[in-house]
Amino acid sequence: MTDSQKKAYAEYAPRWCIPYNAQMVSFAEVFGNDNPVIIEIGFGMGVATAEIAAQNPSINYIGIEVFQAGVGKLLNEIEHRNLCNIRIIEHDAIEVLETMIPDSSLAGFHIFFPDPWQKKKHHKRRLIRRPRTDLLTKKLQVGGYLYMVTDWYEYAEDAFAELSATEGLCSRYEGFAPPQTWRPKTKFEQKGLNKAHRITELMFQRKE
Repeated sequence: MTDSQKKAYAEYAPRWCIPYNAQMVSFAEVFGNDNPVIIEIGFGMGVATAEIAAQNPSINYIGIEVFQAGVGKLLNEIEHRNLCNIRIIEHDAIEVLETMIPDSSLAGFHIFFPDPWQKKKHHKRRLIRRPRTDLLTKKLQVGGYLYMVTDWYEYAEDAFAELSATEGLCSRYEGFAPPQTWRPKTKFEQKGLNKAHRITELMFQRKE
């Protein structure tokens, strides 16, 4: 962590971080309103998270991340942009979903450039794999969406198949989603583009 990130973590975490606790969260109590809630899993340094939240003040966002430097960076962004619609949970995402997030409560998931676990023997560790996709689906409201972006094309194909096989989900598009213009480009994404990696987007939603 940089000195700035350490300072932000020490000063702002009590205000904007939700401590992990194995009991269901009340979004109305956390945010003080009944606005839709979107969870971002693995926000990295959080710059895109802050930009999206700034563009959508009537939507609440919860970022889940275990990378403490990224948490510190996003805390700085929250303070400097005067954002009131972001909270952070610094813990394993699956445990958070299982124990803290009520079923059928989320308007969406953002999953940007998750670890592709490139070796075949490690594919089972991928986030977008059943039964994890069943858990994600259970947390979405009807009509809620799961939006994933990756620069690893084989993972995109695998994720599309896994999501398509998940009961209660359907793709909004016949195949991969067109680029969503509201999503800011990140430094990580630019690194992938510099390596000639193809950026692929998936958009699924929970059906009746």
